[in-house]
Amino acid sequence: MEQIPGKIGKYRIVREVGRGATATVFEARHPDSREPVAVKLIRFGSGSDDGAKLNRRLLKLLRAEEALARRLDHPNIIKIHEVVIEPEQAYVVMEYFPGTTLERYCSFEHRLPVHRVTGIIFKCCMALDYAFQQGVVHRDIKPANILVDENDDVRITDFGLALNINKSVEVDSTFIMGVGSPAYMSPEQIKNYPLNQKTDLYSLGVVMFHLLAGRLPFRAAHPAQLVYKIINADPPFVSHLNPDVSEQMNMVIRRAMEKDLYSRYKNGAEFAKDLAAVRYKIVDEGDARLDTSRFSMLRKQAFFTEFDDVELWEMLRISVWRNVPGRTRLVNEGDTEQRFGVLLEGRVELSVTGKRVMELGPGTIFGESAWLDRINHRQTMSIVSLEPLTYLEINPAALVLATEEVQEVFRCEVASVVAHRLGALALVHAEYCGAASKASTTSTSGFTTSRSGWGLVED
Repeated sequence: MEQIPGKIGKYRIVREVGRGATATVFEARHPDSREPVAVKLIRFGSGSDDGAKLNRRLLKLLRAEEALARRLDHPNIIKIHEVVIEPEQAYVVMEYFPGTTLERYCSFEHRLPVHRVTGIIFKCCMALDYAFQQGVVHRDIKPANILVDENDDVRITDFGLALNINKSVEVDSTFIMGVGSPAYMSPEQIKNYPLNQKTDLYSLGVVMFHLLAGRLPFRAAHPAQLVYKIINADPPFVSHLNPDVSEQMNMVIRRAMEKDLYSRYKNGAEFAKDLAAVRYKIVDEGDARLDTSRFSMLRKQAFFTEFDDVELWEMLRISVWRNVPGRTRLVNEGDTEQRFGVLLEGRVELSVTGKRVMELGPGTIFGESAWLDRINHRQTMSIVSLEPLTYLEINPAALVLATEEVQEVFRCEVASVVAHRLGALALVHAEYCGAASKASTTSTSGFTTSRSGWGLVED
């Protein structure tokens, strides 16, 4: 492991707080001040052609950040104190901010409640609007470049890739082609069109989508496929992946990610205004604690045994948690509604033409027949709760937006449940049928079916 330096320039190093591909960030102290600062140390590459090319790029980014730092003074933009360039290395001294990047909150297990995400993105909108008023477009808005602390105070960092729109491309020595992180790039940035503030707002919309959905709006196996989707495909609605997101919030994110520049938000203030209109309607009901409790409940169910933790969090996010009283009709025979449930607590009765067929308890599914029937999409049975129920409602429209891994595990579990249920029903039916045909040979394989756990009802 690389040894932590005692000093960088005149700054005494306290500890390492972050490390990337080309830079390491330390908490440090100025000799004349007790206030901490952050020092980002960049070591230049080797003397090879590739190393020299990287060094020139790093120098260009550093000079860009130094020039722009003098013009940006906003409470939600990290403050740069000085940039020092030496023959073997360079370092940037900036405001010390005791937070973490938004990358931590882009996964299901660390998802932030909707109201917190809305407040964080609101502050980013205002910071980007201020930067644009100073003639600066960030061009690399992504979770790794947004810091947040436990009080949801926000700092946007890394303006090294920023475009000074007050200078032309031909004379601006800090202009670098093809910058940015592909998954968060706007369509016009990918096409290498002239950029304005709207490219940052698009990227911020992608960040908001990622925080709320736990996944990116566009995913692909190859960069070319990703580029095609960003330019041509519409993103899914976030509410299909996170039921806590309202229809109004869907529309805000969709507008931020409009491919047509004239339909997108014209500035950060306009984006922030719509967020504020949605934010005041959101009530914090202890979402994080509730989610943890529900996750624990799912983990105990036999149906979810084959799901790993990340996949289980994803299932929780794309479904709706339902509680209903006893004697409630959940499904009508012949209906075309394809939503179905994973039963967590309580029991349900399945019936056909008014005759009881079977009862089901926790750990199984119900109402799945319309989803499985690819031709008529009709429910084959009526289903009524026999006692108060807790179940997970699955919307097939949301399920198709889940990761391929989750879809595969889910399909396997559903197939297993249906196969066992058919076997149990066959046992009951067999009691009213004649003797089976005699076989002349015996197969080398076979199976047995048990009634246990299915609560079959016999008349």
